[in-house]
Amino acid sequence: MAQTGAHAQTVAATRDGAKGPPLGIALALTAGVAVLELVGAALAHSLALLADSAHVFMDVVALGIAVTAAIAARRPANDRQSYGFARFEILAALANGVLLFAIAVLIAVAAATRLHATAVPEGGLMAAFAAVGLLVNGGIGWSLASAAHHDLNVKAAFFHVAGDVVGALAVLGGGIAIVLTRAAWIDPALSLFVATIITIGVVRIVRESADVLLQSVPAHASLSEVRARMRAVPGVVDVHDLHIWSIGSGSYVLSAHVLLTDARISDATAILRAIEERLREDFAIDHVTIQIECESCGEDDRIVCTRTGR
Repeated sequence: MAQTGAHAQTVAATRDGAKGPPLGIALALTAGVAVLELVGAALAHSLALLADSAHVFMDVVALGIAVTAAIAARRPANDRQSYGFARFEILAALANGVLLFAIAVLIAVAAATRLHATAVPEGGLMAAFAAVGLLVNGGIGWSLASAAHHDLNVKAAFFHVAGDVVGALAVLGGGIAIVLTRAAWIDPALSLFVATIITIGVVRIVRESADVLLQSVPAHASLSEVRARMRAVPGVVDVHDLHIWSIGSGSYVLSAHVLLTDARISDATAILRAIEERLREDFAIDHVTIQIECESCGEDDRIVCTRTGR
């Protein structure tokens, strides 16, 4: 219970106070790295560095989508979008995943055509430009890491940057290896490696985006555990027709039928408030809709609610 409660507090803090990581700064810095690596690829005649530059350029587009999504998600609800625009983040994350897959395919095709090439790129220049990209992308990734745990849109951006870090590290090592061995095959082989790490990120992002769009139960709030916590509230006899899903990152919804002992409206209201408080504290579920059912529904002539005046 303590672990689940801690998760709820972290999610709430991220959603309310810590959300809004420096995506704009990440966008600007990533664009700078892309241009730098493009210049380096031209000077070093390196397919691996060019592939990584293309990867980073597409990440600029992806981060632009992420920035737009973060702004849109903060828009208030209206008569048409009654839950607001939080799911825009999920759509952006899914678009990023598709974009990443397209990058991986392009890199793999280009690398396959050069596996038997004899031209040796300038390994020293490759390593130098990759080292700069590694430092910058490492700083960007560090700035996004904390929010990426609880924000799927930021997580998509983080995986883009993480792919850049791994790609830059691979190109750095490859450049050093080329200087030492003068082996031409290292360059396209590194390009295939970049395509592989991109694909791994695609699988994770698409799977998590699909879970939200399919209204799957969030990983931190299993139906059995939530039902048990609700049943533990005094006055609750049973819980059925229980559904839990996500609107967007850190925004969870629950609906259920709750069977209560026969009670006055005032007592039932107190029970509902206790349930809502428990769900909010233990699972970070803020949107709760509950239909009350009574254990015995015979005639009752007690006054359960009074109102004076008009």
